[in-house]
Amino acid sequence: VQLQASGGGSVQPGESLTLSCVAVGSVFSIGDAHWYRQRPGEEREWIATMFVQGETSYLDVVQGRFTMSRDNGRNTVYLLMNDLKPEDTAVYYCTIRVLENPYGIYRDINGGRGTLVTVSS
Repeated sequence: VQLQASGGGSVQPGESLTLSCVAVGSVFSIGDAHWYRQRPGEEREWIATMFVQGETSYLDVVQGRFTMSRDNGRNTVYLLMNDLKPEDTAVYYCTIRVLENPYGIYRDINGGRGTLVTVSS
């Protein structure tokens, strides 16, 4: 199983982007999911979680601007980012807990190279 993150790009401050992260391969179901980002010159930081029941949690600085959602049928999670700011410039990564078959156990899959978001005027 691999994760494919997409949707990044270059935008101006105040604009929006929606990132997607899809689990591909042998996936029976997906569980909790997380988004992280790594800003230039900084450590990777957690920014959002969506639990399998639908509850969400966000880093304070993105609360109210970013919204996670999921489509379990498509094994996909999304991150809608509104009112983007230059300080949101980063590579965004996802992690999804995946169940590969009904007899197995969930394991966390990390999302590879991530997707780059650049916010500048």
